[in-house]
Amino acid sequence: MSVSREDVERARAVLDGRIHRTPTLGSRSLGVSLKAELFQKTGSFKARGALNRLAALTPEERKRGVVTWSAGNHAQAVAWAATEAGVDCLVQMWQTASAFKVAAARSYGATVDVSSPDPAAAYDRTLELAEREGRVFVHPHSDPLVVAGHGTLALELLEDLPGLETVVVGVGGGGLVSGIVTGLDGRARVVAVEPERARCFSAGLAAGHSVRVETDTIADGLAPPFAGELPLEICAGRVQTVLVTEDEIGAGMRFLYERAKLACEPAGAAAAGAVLAGKVEAGPGVAVIVSGGNVEPKLAAAILREQ
Repeated sequence: MSVSREDVERARAVLDGRIHRTPTLGSRSLGVSLKAELFQKTGSFKARGALNRLAALTPEERKRGVVTWSAGNHAQAVAWAATEAGVDCLVQMWQTASAFKVAAARSYGATVDVSSPDPAAAYDRTLELAEREGRVFVHPHSDPLVVAGHGTLALELLEDLPGLETVVVGVGGGGLVSGIVTGLDGRARVVAVEPERARCFSAGLAAGHSVRVETDTIADGLAPPFAGELPLEICAGRVQTVLVTEDEIGAGMRFLYERAKLACEPAGAAAAGAVLAGKVEAGPGVAVIVSGGNVEPKLAAAILREQ
């Protein structure tokens, strides 16, 4: 599998007029530009890849329906894209997944199964269902069409910021960061920000392949049990990785809420948290991705109160 910048350009044509072109905002107090992807359809960047993948289904695949696996944002995006395409959608989540995100995925029209005890078990069940029922598995981070769709964000950044030098982005499974690397195609460096308590991406880079890890972080959108093989292949030797603490993620979220007026989720604040903590240098050529805004109100309130 591989993904090229031409694939990203093709994805942009597919998505044209069907998703939002999210704004790139200046933040003088942080000293960077903010790509406000929390204003995207379904509240996160995930709509880009999901819609690009669903648009490529054959008539026979559309009849069989799709299945996916997600902590929440990808689930919502695939559910929305499937409804737009008139395709049946089954989502595998797990017992401890955010009830807020489960309800949102259902509201977009998906059938959501939360019977699995944990993410790894839900993933295994997804593979079983795809095999048994013939559904197309819309992988959250190891599908070339999903990665290419996410890469359209990089094309917008290059147009909005002619002096772009660095893109700072939160990373979990790697779908977004690999799309950005592909879309930029060497035009700017990429810094992947990972929670200290969810190190699947850096572990995969170090091993040279996907490895399963235990995760426990407020940034549930950055906490899959493993990174994708395709993103790891794309990003090897092409990204710098930075770790952030739970406190730094929370500080980033509070900063974006209070100073930038962006009501993001913890996963969407990790990149800003790294800049705020001085782990990534700010500057006029730096763009920080605010990747999503889907967070349970009680959790958001607790973080904003520093509890």
